[in-house]
Order: sequence, then C-alpha cells, then structure tokens
Amino acid sequence: MPYYAGVRFKNAGKVYHFLVEDLQVALGDKVIVETSRGIECGDVVTEMRYFEEGEDVHATKKVLRLATADDIKREQENRHKEEEAFRICQKKIEAHHLEMNLIDVAYTFDGSKILFYFTADGRVDFRELVKDLASVFRTRIELRQVGVRDEAKILGGFGICGNPFCCATFLNEFQPVSIKMAKEQGLSMNPTKISGACGRLMCCLKYEQNVYEDFNKITPRVDSIVQTPEGTGTVMEANLLTGRLVIRLDKNRDGAPKPFNRNEVKLVKEAAKDDSIPEELKALE
Repeated sequence: MPYYAGVRFKNAGKVYHFLVEDLQVALGDKVIVETSRGIECGDVVTEMRYFEEGEDVHATKKVLRLATADDIKREQENRHKEEEAFRICQKKIEAHHLEMNLIDVAYTFDGSKILFYFTADGRVDFRELVKDLASVFRTRIELRQVGVRDEAKILGGFGICGNPFCCATFLNEFQPVSIKMAKEQGLSMNPTKISGACGRLMCCLKYEQNVYEDFNKITPRVDSIVQTPEGTGTVMEANLLTGRLVIRLDKNRDGAPKPFNRNEVKLVKEAAKDDSIPEELKALE
C-alpha cells in the first residue's frame, strides 16, 4: 500500500502531502519533490502514513529523492540570491513609480522561476516591471499580490501578547475569525483591542471559541431574568469562565447587586441576543 509524507517549504507554512515510493524518509529529512511550480526542496514534518481508502494516489505528486549535500548547498545559494533579487526589485519598483510594497522573494529550487510577493491597496499594472525584471534575471518572473494576513505571516513580528505572531510560528493555515466570536467571548468591541498587527481580527479568537460556545449555553445573558435562592432578579454582569453572575434582586432594586454562581440560579426569561455588528468592525473580518 502506498505511503505519503507531509512536507513543508517554509517555517509555519502549509503542509503538503507527497507520495513516497521506494524511499524511507523520516521527520526532519530534507527531500526533493515535484510541485505545481516545479522542483522544490522541503522538510519532512510528518511520519510516513498510508493513504486512506478512496484517496486518489495518482493525483498526489511524488517525493523524488532525499536531498544531497549539493541540493542543500543550492538551496542556501538560492536564499542569498533572493536577498539580492529583493534589492533589485525594490529599485525597479521605485523607478517605475508603482504603488506597491514588496515583502518577499522566492526562487524555485531549480531557478526556473522567481516569485515576488507584494501588497497594494488596489490593482497594479506591473507588466513593464515584469519585463524589466526578466531582462535582469533571464528567467521566468511571477508577481503575486497577497493580503495583509499573508504579509504578517511572511514578515513576522510580535503581537500585543508579547509573543511572536501565531501565523509566523505555528499556524499552517488561516482559520476564519468573526466579530461574533469576539462578542461571544465578552471582549471589547474596540478595534484596537481585538485586531492584530495586520489590522484584521486576532487569530487567537479561534482557539477557545468552542469553550465559550459551551459556556454561553449554560450562562444567562446580561439582562436575563433569573431565579436565585434569594428571589428573582436581573443579571447585570456575567463571567463566562468563572460562572460568576452579578444580579440585582427584584426585592431590593435600590440596593447593591449580589453575586451568585450560575449553578445557583435558574433561568426565567432569556434576554434577547444581540447579533448586530457595528459597520466600523466589519472591515476587520
């Protein structure tokens, strides 16, 4: 039965599966593989596994061989070439007066193509730039416009938590994040508090969403009417994680609200759920 192994080409990059035939590969091995953009050198990041029944083995590209010392040397040389290509492209962009921000350059392993990644506020006519670059490097040139999340992943940095960006260290793929998650987790609707350096919602909102969804099912919302051991009252505050509720009792409306645990109260009337999203926050998704 055929095997496959997971291969990654960049730190925290997406893991791709490649067919392994007549080879023994292990975690950490460097391998030469066939990809849609040509021959590449990558790192094995998963153990060899059997294909699941029904998976199309023939549609999976192959691990060609283990990387040799010459292959690793070539890969290192490509990294140096990328630095020089970045400087040259940056100068060409300035010469053509293009409103684009170059963020990364990648050589294919065999040098048959150079990919330039950039961000821009809108569409950019870079046809003349491509011709100019092709005349310098004498190889196929491809320019790819990427979004702000991809820019953060490529460039890296530190989040407001003080740790390196999740996307640049361990997130293989971006997960969908929504304003609804921030609301269900009781976070401030201040854009600066819930958005990352990329200007979009923080990826970490996704991590504990399932827990908050479970707690929301058993925790009365603010403004809900509940029955407590001391009578009915209205929920003024609710802490989803601790289960602590602050309730203003009907029999003492002018007095201070009292704390209860959600296990001590019974829901009488649930407050209406507010699913509205302020216009200024929709752009963060």
